[in-house]
Amino acid sequence: MSMAADEPIPPREFRGLRPLPQIIFSSRWLQLPLYLGLIVAQCVYVVLFVKELWHLVLGAMKFTEQEIMLVVLGLIDVVMISNLLIMVIVGGYETFVSRLQLERHPDQPEWLSHVNASVLKIKLAMAIIGISSIHLLRTFIYAGALGREGLPYTETGVMWQTIIHCVFILSAIGIAWTDKLMSAAAVNNKKH
Repeated sequence: MSMAADEPIPPREFRGLRPLPQIIFSSRWLQLPLYLGLIVAQCVYVVLFVKELWHLVLGAMKFTEQEIMLVVLGLIDVVMISNLLIMVIVGGYETFVSRLQLERHPDQPEWLSHVNASVLKIKLAMAIIGISSIHLLRTFIYAGALGREGLPYTETGVMWQTIIHCVFILSAIGIAWTDKLMSAAAVNNKKH
């Protein structure tokens, strides 16, 4: 029995795990239904995207520039959330459940070759900031009309949305800084 070139070869002295460690290690597979559920959510976002795109095409001749911009921002928002889902599904599965063994696949995402929990956290934080930016931009389009009746935004709502966006940015900076400190400490430990 020969192993394929891309299959991991266990060390010769590896004799398997004792029962309790085997149960604990196998529990990672409990996350599989969660990732499959996110794939279903991805399908729902594809349907939403097609629906919004169809809405844009049908209304292209009668929409104002502002209305077109709002629909396009909605499309971009759906795409960014979809990208976030892909990062969580693929990166999370690869990091926490099992290898996807995509090393020789021509469509392997570049970022997947160096994904780990720290990289995934930073990428997710950046994606959340991007999504928050789209929502904030959509809100700012209405900023000139704040206070008018029927508008879904208030001055207080815009202020809180801006504060929350700033907190997302500070959180991402904090995550990246902590990761940098931990990486530097790991390098220093290897030198000693």
